[in-house]
Amino acid sequence: MILPLYRLVTRLATPAILLYLRRRVARGKEDAARIGERLGRASQARPQGALIWLHAASVGEANSVLSLIARIRATRPALHVLMTTGTVSSARLLAGQLPAGVLHQYVPVDQPRWVRSFLDHWHPDLALWVESELWPNLVNETERRRIPMVLLNGRMSRRSFARWQCLPTLVRSLLGGFAVCFAQSAAEGERFRALGARRVLTVGNLKHSADPLPIEAEALAAMTAMLRGRPIWLAASTHEGEEQEIGRAHRAIASVIPGLLTIIVPRHSTRGRAIAAALRAAGLNAALRSARDAVSASTEVYVADTMGELGLFYRAVRVVFVGGSLIPHGGQNLLEPARLDCAILHGPHMANFQEIVNEMSAAGAANEVRDARALADAVITLLREPALRDHQAKAAGRIADARRDVLDRVLREIEPLLDALTVKDTVKDMGTAKDAGLARS
Repeated sequence: MILPLYRLVTRLATPAILLYLRRRVARGKEDAARIGERLGRASQARPQGALIWLHAASVGEANSVLSLIARIRATRPALHVLMTTGTVSSARLLAGQLPAGVLHQYVPVDQPRWVRSFLDHWHPDLALWVESELWPNLVNETERRRIPMVLLNGRMSRRSFARWQCLPTLVRSLLGGFAVCFAQSAAEGERFRALGARRVLTVGNLKHSADPLPIEAEALAAMTAMLRGRPIWLAASTHEGEEQEIGRAHRAIASVIPGLLTIIVPRHSTRGRAIAAALRAAGLNAALRSARDAVSASTEVYVADTMGELGLFYRAVRVVFVGGSLIPHGGQNLLEPARLDCAILHGPHMANFQEIVNEMSAAGAANEVRDARALADAVITLLREPALRDHQAKAAGRIADARRDVLDRVLREIEPLLDALTVKDTVKDMGTAKDAGLARS
């Protein structure tokens, strides 16, 4: 009963959804040139042959499966891949990272007519969903068309689990449509089972198998030259509400470490100007990367509000605070700086990466800080004690490298589904060739 009601509500809400999308376009949160894709109107032709559709919500989820896509394309080049995401930032980032032959579209908003239009055009033969994006119309319509579905890197936090328990019939119908759910951890696997998933496997977090964030050598050389000689630390993937605390931490650190430069890379680059303005209003000399501001000896904070450069800063800086964790957001990926020789700090709100946090904490590979004062103290210690900083960075690197076989384990499990697509594609090609031969005769 709940799913039909949801479908009705989303149909009736179409005018409100269109108004909401227009407002998001005006704020730069939707791609005006490709807004039709959000309404289920494809902007590219469907390639001939078997098509795997892979959906990832945003940047983090997309990064976690890039290695998977590359392996599929390398070992089964006849299989085409369509990747959908829902954010402008993810589309921009993927534009330069997707392997050749992989298409990108924005996922349609979860309105029945738009979902059907999307599926009518693309006719996917296999659907791979990443982490936790379970849109009811999209899942239900995909299942109704008997398209096999797999949930990759499934994430189910305690809070999400509690919310879904309020809608047991709906979540059971959604999860029941997946042939297999790969849970990130044993605890999350139990939650998926309790909510109605038919087959749950715990093979680990695919983020362990992700490649190091990309880098341009020339950009790194320029950045190294610009930062040379100054004590520096990085606040990465910060969210609203954290930069004020980072500004306070900077003042405390700079009072004992002269010449300090704090670098902030916000999770959403569109916030860069507002962050720089707030820091300046607080009396700090802030430079903005997107404005090509020079970093002089008097610059105190450098706001790096550009897309796709986090790998650059992780390589240029040795002490890193990972954001989304001083506020109740759930944290960001600690494995990315761990792969690039960084000593790692994070806040108390790391529910989205709890298993990784537990491993790093037990190994002395990352430290939790609860506020600006604790953050400042931890940064001071790591900047003053290079041996401790190196020890923590190496410990984090070992954890990041320890489970790189997660991708192999996932591929082994989905191999029968990929084999079925390959066979289906071969049979289809043989039929096409036979028909062509008959036509010529």
